[in-house]
Amino acid sequence: MTICAWARSRSFPDLPPATPRFFDVEPGTRVLAHCHWQPVPEAHPTIVALHGLEGSSDAHYMRGIGDKAFRRGFNVVRLNQRNCGGTEHLSAGLYHSGLTADVAAVLQELAAADKLSSIVVSGYSLGGNLVLKLAGGFGDAPPAWLRAVCAVSPTLELGACMDMLERRENRLYEWNFMRSLRRRMRRKARLFPDRYDVSGLWRVRTVRAFDDRFTAPHHGYADAADYYYQAASMRVVDRIRVPALIISAEDDPFVPVAPLRDARVTGNPHVTVRITRHGGHCAYIESARNGYDGYWAEQAIVEFAGRHTGIALPASGSRATVGA
Repeated sequence: MTICAWARSRSFPDLPPATPRFFDVEPGTRVLAHCHWQPVPEAHPTIVALHGLEGSSDAHYMRGIGDKAFRRGFNVVRLNQRNCGGTEHLSAGLYHSGLTADVAAVLQELAAADKLSSIVVSGYSLGGNLVLKLAGGFGDAPPAWLRAVCAVSPTLELGACMDMLERRENRLYEWNFMRSLRRRMRRKARLFPDRYDVSGLWRVRTVRAFDDRFTAPHHGYADAADYYYQAASMRVVDRIRVPALIISAEDDPFVPVAPLRDARVTGNPHVTVRITRHGGHCAYIESARNGYDGYWAEQAIVEFAGRHTGIALPASGSRATVGA
């Protein structure tokens, strides 16, 4: 199912063209979002969507959420993490699994400058870890505009995810991640040659080795293991005080469900966990019917967001289609 969801073509003829928007998240660092605004944006709730490792605002699930949410009356902000979506030139730095400050800066601008008073943040995979870490970081004092968070296939315990990713049967997935990560580092080195040494990059063949060489030292972690521990949302999931939906699958190839059965998760009354038998990683496809394209997790996000924004959202059909 993971590969099927990745390889299938999808089209969304009812989703209007996006408006690009840049956010200055810190001095010298900008991120790009693709936004779909309702006619009076401040009168509608907003979903901010985050992608996974080496994804972008154009990922199929980002557009799928955008299509479903916009038709239900939401503003939609499909956010690229720094360097993603062809934005390496907008930042000298790198992104990582726990970099919540960028997301927080975007949300604060939307709430203050755009006067958006009802925001839900959703994330897939690495983005799912980010939204849970963001919510947990607010602790007992979440901002009034943050109504809920949703995480699909979240890398809740990063070290355990790396252990699974390095299994023999997951070599295809790791190869795909590394192909993208190496390409990104070469682009960064061309843009910032004094900052990044990519000599021998071809020998960096695992995500863990990449994080040891680049991600961890760049962000001040001792090594990859230190980064995985500190950046994991498991450290703060018990502190989440806004409604949170977590969706994960028993057959996810590299995100274990065991952490979701930990007392820090199950003992938090603000967190709803839905573990499915099938779903793969960021897939969750069921039979399409009556204008619904079968992408169940996207639908669940929009429904959960609707319940927690205090605004009645009408159901509507869709012309969204998927390839064979």
